[in-house]
Amino acid sequence: MKLSIYSLKNILFQGEAQLLNCKTPSGEITILDNHEPLISSLSAGPMKVVAKDGMEHLFPVKSGFMEVKPGNEVRCIVQE
Repeated sequence: MKLSIYSLKNILFQGEAQLLNCKTPSGEITILDNHEPLISSLSAGPMKVVAKDGMEHLFPVKSGFMEVKPGNEVRCIVQE
């Protein structure tokens, strides 16, 4: 999936990913390829990204929003 994670000052991640794991007000969620469209706020906690090459990235998140779009695209705007 094409994943973009933005903070107010930086682009934290932009590229192809295998999965995105993060916390929402309803609980922890993992987004995989071809996930159903979704819009959710994000809760405080680590955001884990596994890139297509297998590299794991962890980003501390205080809050934010996530949008899973049709076409296998995910965008997140977070506060670090």
